[in-house]
Amino acid sequence: MKAKFIGIVISLIALGMLSTACGGAAGAPAGTTTPLPTVISETNIVAEARVVPRDDVQLAFVTNGQVEEVLVEEGDIVKKGDVLARLGDREQIEAAIAGAEAELLAAQQARKQLDDNLALAQAQAAAAMSAANKAVKDAQYALDNFTVPQNMLGLTPLEAIAKMKAILDEARERFEPYRYYPSENSTRKDLKEKLDTAQSDYNTAVRWLQLETNLSEAQTRLDEALKDYENLLKGPDADDVAAADARIKAAEENLKAAKANLSNLDLVATIDGTVVDLNLVEGQQATPGQPVIRIADLSKLYVETDDLTEIEVVDVSVGQKVAVVADALPSVEMTGVVEKISQVYEEKRGDITYTVRILLDNPDPRLLWGMTVVVTFQK
Repeated sequence: MKAKFIGIVISLIALGMLSTACGGAAGAPAGTTTPLPTVISETNIVAEARVVPRDDVQLAFVTNGQVEEVLVEEGDIVKKGDVLARLGDREQIEAAIAGAEAELLAAQQARKQLDDNLALAQAQAAAAMSAANKAVKDAQYALDNFTVPQNMLGLTPLEAIAKMKAILDEARERFEPYRYYPSENSTRKDLKEKLDTAQSDYNTAVRWLQLETNLSEAQTRLDEALKDYENLLKGPDADDVAAADARIKAAEENLKAAKANLSNLDLVATIDGTVVDLNLVEGQQATPGQPVIRIADLSKLYVETDDLTEIEVVDVSVGQKVAVVADALPSVEMTGVVEKISQVYEEKRGDITYTVRILLDNPDPRLLWGMTVVVTFQK
């Protein structure tokens, strides 16, 4: 609290000088004491602070291994995402990535094949439906152009077949005794004509049944073709899709894990900045979690003080102007602006204190991280 002490001393000196001046005022009787006027002093808040960068981070590997490459040196400027160092033994992980990529590609192709096969199946089903529809029309046309004989009217095809079969059997039985008679025999000739007529009627009945059967079968095929086509319009088989999607998801997770394992071998900058500390050499065995590189964003310099008590901090606000003097540069006065007041308190030697962060306007080039400064909060 050296700076606070200095501020208090300055205030006391100022008050002493004011008292002396008032004591020598003209018109006061000799040997008498002139009362001091009331002095209301709005003394500035003075605090000690340290120079800090805009941001800084310490980096460590998350896995063990031997350092294969160190790609930076102290003082190098790096960007967020830059690889700063690498561990070795990458071949096995890279092979795992290649295998995972191949499996993912195969899974995606298998899923795509379901859609490709669907398009082909839909085209085939549409062709089958068209053919079945034509077959129905052809069967219906044939049946519509069939003339039912007079002796079969009022019968179904099956009834007509049964009736014609009975007549045919009877005609055959009556003809059989005359089979070997001369063809000129009148009885044989008459029975043969009746047998031929019965055979023709029976054939007609059978053809009638066949035409109706053809129509029924064609209609069944058309119904099946319509059902198949409608099902295919809904997309690939749901079970096949679920299995293919599950395979893709598993492949993606395996690839992600493999890539994460590879990325763990790289130490990557998490902010833009300057490498300010490097404790890493090639061939070194890395220990997980042990910081080996420190990066600081020195593009802007700040000062931070954690000395403001609860009595003082209420008189400080974001945007407030401050004067800054570094102990190492006592003749250089810099300015800054309060950027942040911590909402979290600390307890120090019985005082409740808060941290205040100040952005320097034009810091002296000689100012370095960690230097001690005196901050005067201007009222």
